[in-house]
Amino acid sequence: MALKIPVEKGWQYAQLTPSHTEWATCQSFPTSVHVELLKAGKIPDPYIGLHEWDVQWIGESDWAFKTALDLTSEQLREPHADLVFEGLDTFATVFINGQAVLETQNMFMTYRVGVKKALKPGVNEIYIRFASAFRKGRALEEGHGKMKLWNGDSSRLHIRKAQYNYGWDWGPVLMTVGPWRPIILETYTSHISDLRVSSLVDRDLTTTVTTTFDIDGVSSPGATAQIVLKAPSGKVVKTEAIKVEGGRGKVIWKFAKGDLKLWYPIGYGKQPLYIVDVQLADSQGAALNAASQKVGIRRVEVVQRPLQDDEGMTFFFEVNNIPIFCGGSNWIPADNFLTDITPQRYRDWLQLMVEGNQNMVRVWGGGIYEPDVFYDICDELGILVWQDFMFGCGQYPAYQSLIDNVKLELECNVKRLRHHPSLVIFAGNNEDYQLAEAYKLDLDYADNSGKKDFTKTDFPAREFYEKIMPEIVGRLSDTHYHRSSPYSGFGKDTRDQKHGDLHQWNVWHGSQEPWHNWDILAGRFVSEFGMQGYPDIRTVDYWLGGDAAERFPQSRTSNNHNKADGFERRLELYLMENFKHAFDMESYVYYTQVMQAETLAAAYRLWRRNWRGPGKEHTAGALVWQINDCWPCTSWAIVDYFLRPKPAFYSIAREMRPYTVGMTRKEHKTYQDPLSADQFIINTELQVWGCNSTLVPKKVKLLVEAFDLNSDFTHSSSQEVVLAPNSSTELYKGEVPGQPVRTKLSEVPRTIVISARILEPDGTVVARYANWPEPFKYIHYPTFSEVGLNIKTVGDGETLEISVKKPIKGLILDVVGEEVKWSDQALDLIPGDVQTVKAVGLAGRSVKARFLGDGTA
Repeated sequence: MALKIPVEKGWQYAQLTPSHTEWATCQSFPTSVHVELLKAGKIPDPYIGLHEWDVQWIGESDWAFKTALDLTSEQLREPHADLVFEGLDTFATVFINGQAVLETQNMFMTYRVGVKKALKPGVNEIYIRFASAFRKGRALEEGHGKMKLWNGDSSRLHIRKAQYNYGWDWGPVLMTVGPWRPIILETYTSHISDLRVSSLVDRDLTTTVTTTFDIDGVSSPGATAQIVLKAPSGKVVKTEAIKVEGGRGKVIWKFAKGDLKLWYPIGYGKQPLYIVDVQLADSQGAALNAASQKVGIRRVEVVQRPLQDDEGMTFFFEVNNIPIFCGGSNWIPADNFLTDITPQRYRDWLQLMVEGNQNMVRVWGGGIYEPDVFYDICDELGILVWQDFMFGCGQYPAYQSLIDNVKLELECNVKRLRHHPSLVIFAGNNEDYQLAEAYKLDLDYADNSGKKDFTKTDFPAREFYEKIMPEIVGRLSDTHYHRSSPYSGFGKDTRDQKHGDLHQWNVWHGSQEPWHNWDILAGRFVSEFGMQGYPDIRTVDYWLGGDAAERFPQSRTSNNHNKADGFERRLELYLMENFKHAFDMESYVYYTQVMQAETLAAAYRLWRRNWRGPGKEHTAGALVWQINDCWPCTSWAIVDYFLRPKPAFYSIAREMRPYTVGMTRKEHKTYQDPLSADQFIINTELQVWGCNSTLVPKKVKLLVEAFDLNSDFTHSSSQEVVLAPNSSTELYKGEVPGQPVRTKLSEVPRTIVISARILEPDGTVVARYANWPEPFKYIHYPTFSEVGLNIKTVGDGETLEISVKKPIKGLILDVVGEEVKWSDQALDLIPGDVQTVKAVGLAGRSVKARFLGDGTA
């Protein structure tokens, strides 16, 4: 009888030294050395203070893990017994009863090894010796040469291990080691392997479901397989029995439109998941083995075609014939210690994306291929997955042993991930072509002949990205392959804004443009962009570890928890350009958070405007860098390590609602006399637009109001408008109400705040946005008493009603003690528009409020 026996109990670990080996009991499994040493209190927490640097010895040491597995003769009666190692980090040699059965050199691989001959009834010792990946990498680098890279130690380019372990510009150097994914003993006569369920949906939404599988083990004459397709309800939709011949089975089913329920991304439909069961039996009908796969039925296409009104090509995702604007986030590993990420923690992270109105996550190429549960939850929630292969920011070598290693890794992970309906694209790497451009490596975009031997060039990894990866993805999956992120194609380099996807880092990095320039920095699909912001003050206090003397922004400890090059200069550039700010820790947290919220919301707002309908998909996606952190730090994340959303999380969520309204104001200077620089007029133009991500038109009322912050001037106008489906709609263009035409630069413009709201016929607000004159540092704000901020707790004690007598900007709420789960943050308010905020966990506490110009700067 086939068995699956988890090998998860009785594990011990030890550092291997020439003189002494001291074994200690593992407190968890799967596990890693850092996790065990932390739980045993043998090392300080590397997430606190400067302790990251006190544990570097772990990654440069050799380690061992062992356990005893007691087996009966009955458990070993089957002719085959395999040990399945779902993840060993990274260079491991496995011994069973002293006999070496496996050597590994890839953290990302699942290894299956036959161990029948090595096992015996009774007690069996499983011993795994791990060599230092860091030292192995340095040795390989000595032999094969030093290559160029951004982030981390250059030896990482030779090692198939999570690249962020070597340190990144948001994460520490923590070289993990150990059995980081489950180990299972499987016994069987015949085993179903390489199960593939391919559901191809044609444009007319008819579907062909093809199920194939291989049979390993003893060939059983007359063996049959029963293939069953079950609906989400559990009802059998289709079943077929076949004879299994030649160690392989195949079934093809065709379905008319409507026979199967289609899977949609969140916001466009439901996420029904079907199950395909395969039951293998011998000629007498006795069960031999079983396998199943959960699948979604959907059609996905990456559409690259000419636009009607602009040069270049589109780059958008079409699901079941519906063009999708993808608003979402980049994902890095959610911890440095991956075994600490529980399934519930994955769910909490991904549920936050849903709450933030995001529909795509990009799994970045310097981390890991996430575990099955990650993709299962994305399938369930309707979150589209952009999956990088694990290459990032490097001039990767491509010598034969590495090529062989990478091929196995690619085949393993493509097979594991291909059935997920959420998975819509594989990308070859993160920014490797961009690095090649920066260092002027051998890169001729015009040469697509495939005849060149890239391994003989100074950009050898093109062998992976242009030959090996497309072949493996094409052969083993139905998923679209994209050479890199970013990658333009069509002979263009990665900075091209008219083709492919774009990493737009000219805000923060690069030319350090004002964030107000996002509209001219747009790309067809912006797969990275970002702005830093401090995390919740509680997270700051965690990394300080109680050291009050270090509780200021420029402290050594705070700096160690921001890994970005030049972050002091970059943060201050954007703060000084836009805000009058203070330097105490609470103020610095506040102002960087407001800056991040303003910056990122502006990007989504302006780029979503570019989604203008069929033939005008000028910008089809915006994926912020990044949703999460791998440790407590200051970074570009919009939610910190402890799942505490920053204000930017909420400002982005507002811009990704089904209906939104946006505005810009632009000053235009017109010279009266072409020979004079002294005679001119300055007009201030207001533009208003709305967005509708639903598939039906929306008839609403547009209400535009203007307020002078320093006088009693107000203005109001309204009109009935229709928001076109699945696109943006231009709604208004004209002068800013109440702003006089200026004829001198000494004429200071009035501080006019403009509010736009979209209302249902019954007056319900479905979208709002307040446009303020910038930079904010020039504004003379009303006094606190003139503002008249009123925060009232109503109803259930967790609902706040917030109102003002004068407009306010950047309202952030907090409480003393444990944090509250807020429904919204970083609010702008105007008179007459009461906003409601849910505060789960308020528990009768008073609410603290901070906003621009409240007198605390």
